[in-house]
Amino acid sequence: MESTFEAVRAEALFASTLQMSQVPAEADVRAAVTTTLRQIGVQGCVATVAAEFGDHPETASPRMNWALRMIRQAYAHSCTPEVFARPTALA
Repeated sequence: MESTFEAVRAEALFASTLQMSQVPAEADVRAAVTTTLRQIGVQGCVATVAAEFGDHPETASPRMNWALRMIRQAYAHSCTPEVFARPTALA
């Protein structure tokens, strides 16, 4: 994974109620991540992912791959260098 933010977001999406079959839009993915993090927090997401990999590894792996793909699409422009660039002085 590229960043901790990406990992946390992917775990939150994995733990959310959003399903792969829904083919969610980027806004739906971001909303699901926000809602899930607010409801169960980072540790709750981690626990959910761990439990699913322990109980259902055959479905957990494809779901995590889907979650990572969706997170990379939905947040593709949120961590670009331009976001962190210093603003130029006003003339």
